[in-house]
Amino acid sequence: MNFPEYIKDKILTTLMQILCMTGSFIYLYTCGMKKNQLLLFYLAWLFLLAVWFTVDWYRRSRYFKELFHISDSLDKPYLISEVMPDSFRLEDRLYKRILRSSNKSVIDTVHHLESERTEYKDFIENWIHEVKLPITSMNLICDNNKTAETRKIKAQLSELENDVEKALFYARSDTVYQDYFIHRIVLKDAVLTAIQRIRPYLIQNQAQVELHGCEEMVYCDDKWLEFILNQIFLNAVKYKKEESLRITIDTLRENNSTALIVSDNGIGIQDSEIGRIFDKGFTGTNGRHNRQSTGIGLYLCRKLCRKLGISIEARSEEGKYTKILLHFPDGSSHFSRDGQNAEA
Repeated sequence: MNFPEYIKDKILTTLMQILCMTGSFIYLYTCGMKKNQLLLFYLAWLFLLAVWFTVDWYRRSRYFKELFHISDSLDKPYLISEVMPDSFRLEDRLYKRILRSSNKSVIDTVHHLESERTEYKDFIENWIHEVKLPITSMNLICDNNKTAETRKIKAQLSELENDVEKALFYARSDTVYQDYFIHRIVLKDAVLTAIQRIRPYLIQNQAQVELHGCEEMVYCDDKWLEFILNQIFLNAVKYKKEESLRITIDTLRENNSTALIVSDNGIGIQDSEIGRIFDKGFTGTNGRHNRQSTGIGLYLCRKLCRKLGISIEARSEEGKYTKILLHFPDGSSHFSRDGQNAEA
């Protein structure tokens, strides 16, 4: 709060002072007081008024600077009313009461919404676990009755199971820290498990998977990594060319990190869209021609990667290939909880 702003706020007080000066001057002059005496009197009045304005401005300015400093240092600025300094001014005390009342209402509303969200999340998780039972039963029936039709059904069940898993991981994506275990894993094991989970779907779409190396060990949660890889594989199938699909998986050693590279010979991504494929709900030009696209899979991959400390990027050339790279930093301390290193 600068001084001109303060004076502008005190315009009514200033006008009242001018009115009082004018009225008193007329009265005193009429009573016969000399001009020199009046001049001295009003100079003293103006001096005292200027001193009062200056002191009041300084105190108010210091008070609000302290408030802004406290607000900036708070993790939750909406709690400012609980820590703001006391003031002798009645209006400040009233504002403090109003803020407390308003903040209490906001906090109660937020707690109510969080409670509803938690209940909904718990319901979704329970529903997903219940849905998995009939899917597992149908998979067993298909395994015990292997025909051309059951193989097609099993492929569709594989895709359905992935959609159910996607819903479950999406529901848990904001609480990854409650459901993960970072430890040293062999990339090859996670990749093979991810492939095996959607094997019927890959076979139905005549996808060829080539695995090179991947013997490196990284720090990650194998369950969450398998889900991320599944989304990448399914995207490769969705955006394949008419000819057979080839998915190549390889690793590359980088400075202080290991990169897992998943490449496909699909239709690729336009240069103007490559930077947006991880945005929520973005399907792009290719997605408009594929009704199965939701724009959630890669968005969820990036969200989970950020939670796990992995970086993800995409490289592509339209009509030729798409590469998804997962970068795993070296060392377990980056992923440890409470600053403690994760055990191997």
